[in-house]
Amino acid sequence: MDKSSSIKNLAHALITFHIKVDKIPKDANNPFFKSRYASLSNILETINDPLNESGLTFCQFPSGEHGLHTILMHAESGEYISDEYTMRPTKDDPQGLGSAITYQRRYALASILGLNIDDDDDGNEASKQPEKKQALETKADDKPWLNKGSKEYEATVKKLQAGSATIQTVKQYFKLSKDVQANLEACTKDLITEKALA
Repeated sequence: MDKSSSIKNLAHALITFHIKVDKIPKDANNPFFKSRYASLSNILETINDPLNESGLTFCQFPSGEHGLHTILMHAESGEYISDEYTMRPTKDDPQGLGSAITYQRRYALASILGLNIDDDDDGNEASKQPEKKQALETKADDKPWLNKGSKEYEATVKKLQAGSATIQTVKQYFKLSKDVQANLEACTKDLITEKALA
């Protein structure tokens, strides 16, 4: 993290922001885990007025290869905090890059502003058996990335091992990096091998 020599005014402004900002409405669905999350457009709309009233502004821009830089600034004092992180898209084409940037922007804003944008059900919904009904389509830009080590990833591995989901099913609701997809496919192959030997 990079920051100005002092962030005293910025810290006071963030306190004001947290008093003014409403809970971020979760307006988008992840049908695979039957959970809801806040879209980027909804986050931007919700935080716009509280940011202005608190004297805060931010800037986000792509940086280097697959990086996103986010800067939070206090307008009056010029104090700032900033950081950058990278995320490699599944497909290295304009649509894949756009989807990755949208996802990065959501989580970078949530982190730097301390927003609550995710439901935390301790994995209960994720571990339920999926209902037999038509899958709901999710727009590519709104599909979250499935990150290795997350509770969603662990629940997905369990679903694959239980035979209640396939890689194609997972792809309907998540964007998968090559590494994550390879790991999930390996789990599926291991299961097939175990059944063959049983």
